Amino acid sequence: MSSSVAIVGAGAIGAWLADAFDRAGWPVSMLARGATLDALRGRGLRVARAGETRVSRPRSGTAQELGAHDFVFLTVKAHILPQLAPTLAPLIGPSTVVVSGTNGIPWWFFQDFGGELNDLRLESVDPNGSQEQTFPRQRTLGSVVHASARVLEPAQVEVVAADRLLLGEPDGEISTRLESVVAALCTGGISAEATRRIRHEVWAKLWGNMNINPLSALTRSRTAAMLGSAEVRELCAYMMREMQQCAERLDLQIDMTPEQRIGIALRLGNFSTSMLADLEAGRPLELGPQLGAIVEIARLLGIPAPFSRSILGLTRLISP
Repeated sequence: MSSSVAIVGAGAIGAWLADAFDRAGWPVSMLARGATLDALRGRGLRVARAGETRVSRPRSGTAQELGAHDFVFLTVKAHILPQLAPTLAPLIGPSTVVVSGTNGIPWWFFQDFGGELNDLRLESVDPNGSQEQTFPRQRTLGSVVHASARVLEPAQVEVVAADRLLLGEPDGEISTRLESVVAALCTGGISAEATRRIRHEVWAKLWGNMNINPLSALTRSRTAAMLGSAEVRELCAYMMREMQQCAERLDLQIDMTPEQRIGIALRLGNFSTSMLADLEAGRPLELGPQLGAIVEIARLLGIPAPFSRSILGLTRLISP
């Protein structure tokens, strides 16, 4: 029997997921408003993948209108969630599973983590505790998206490149609910995988983003120009080493050097980061859950992080 899923965030990644769940035969709803809501209710959701454009017609509206679902997938920018979370309560019933699909450190990251930061609520991620209060602690999955998609116009999205989507239980269990959502996404054409190490995957992706994202906004540069500078590459590496020091204390080590990770970014080509795109569009930057979280973690662990802290302060000055 198919489960129902609500997608919170009708942007590029949200549309990609909604299309996949629809292909798999799951009833799909999308939280939307304004021009996107009008487009969904008018011509439907249009997603172009590998030269094919497919139209689906998910239910759309407010959380109150859509009601409770089996799964709720969060694909909005992470810094929006503290204010948005309480309004999502109507989507969450007594058995609803919430899947976080945002960049950066999510609100659940240190829940039952163990060690010196066990059950820590990061002020940079969940300042008022609204996410911790709204989303069910024992019914949360994490995910890490390795894909690129862009919005062409409201409710019309092009998938540029799709590598894989990793999903996992915070405690590492391969649960029935995890297997069901992975199976549906695979049926819908997404290369989804279940992992026992979702926290490591979240940390590893952020390790590559916490430097390149804010530096691209500060320099207003795409990656090829920015990483073509030896001085900028060196600064990226300094920031990554500060995060590595935190990883050693938290048992989240990455089997790669900063230079190797920067090399991967260089091979991906000349692209605009999400933070640069937000800056150019006049939107607030997703600083808290990305770089702010690392600076806060370093402070709590007593680890000096002067490079990360300085870049955070500078980038805050240009955030709309």
